[in-house]
Amino acid sequence: MRRVHSDSSHVLGIDVSARTVERWRSWFAPEVQPFHVDTDLRRVVGAGVPGHLPLELQDSFLLYGEEIRERVVGLDRPAFDALPPGVRASLVRHQVASGRRLVPSLRSVPSAWRPALRQSGDGHRFVWWPDTLRECGDGPLLRFVADDLLASRHVQVSPSTWERARAILPGAQGLAGTYADCSGPNCFGTVMGAAGVDDAAETWMQREPFEEWLHDATRPGGDDARPGTVLVWRDRDGLALHAAVTLGDGWALHKPSQGWMTPRKVLSVPDAKRRARQVGARLSRRLISPAWND
Repeated sequence: MRRVHSDSSHVLGIDVSARTVERWRSWFAPEVQPFHVDTDLRRVVGAGVPGHLPLELQDSFLLYGEEIRERVVGLDRPAFDALPPGVRASLVRHQVASGRRLVPSLRSVPSAWRPALRQSGDGHRFVWWPDTLRECGDGPLLRFVADDLLASRHVQVSPSTWERARAILPGAQGLAGTYADCSGPNCFGTVMGAAGVDDAAETWMQREPFEEWLHDATRPGGDDARPGTVLVWRDRDGLALHAAVTLGDGWALHKPSQGWMTPRKVLSVPDAKRRARQVGARLSRRLISPAWND
């Protein structure tokens, strides 16, 4: 294996700094990695090593909910390697069975990597550690970030479109094609930040303040072709599930999730609507009032 790192990377049409990629590595392959365990595994694995489960790791490994987190044990590489081979194999297989993410198959990586990675799993699947990621390079990490997402098309938006949007969406261009510094910032905050609400784009915006802002700053209506139409998807009970905002000329800005791995990106309005579609959700529109924040 050979080490492959660069000063910057290009992901989903977005230039990403080396500093950002370094931060991502610590969430993709942390020093202390969370493992989901059942009663039998906890008995043989033990208490693990001290660690915590910040939101970024919850998003990386899909370990949500208090009940799930209570079943997580943290292990660093020495503690993992010290487990008997059979226990390590059972532990890795349990991650797959429990739905814990980032347990790739050896077949999914180049054959030259497999001897070093095989000991980190059950012979068929493995987990990433900082040292193996350093050896293999950032390719697996960057593919994880880009997985199942459309590239941002912000560079295709014309200067005249940005200029018209700026009057009602003063923060949109600055957000388009960027990643947040952590997990938490979400679709609601992205829409509000695009509309000029201070610090909203860096916040895990909850439904209540988003709904208050919609009530104060928008009115029913809108047009997908004009800037400032807020697209809101709601469940059968009327709760907001997702939001995006149109930039004009057929473009929309949104953030797919609160996860650190999803950017604030520009898609065509049809693509944005297609990607946000959920069973049972309905789409509504509200138009931002031009003078709401004067």
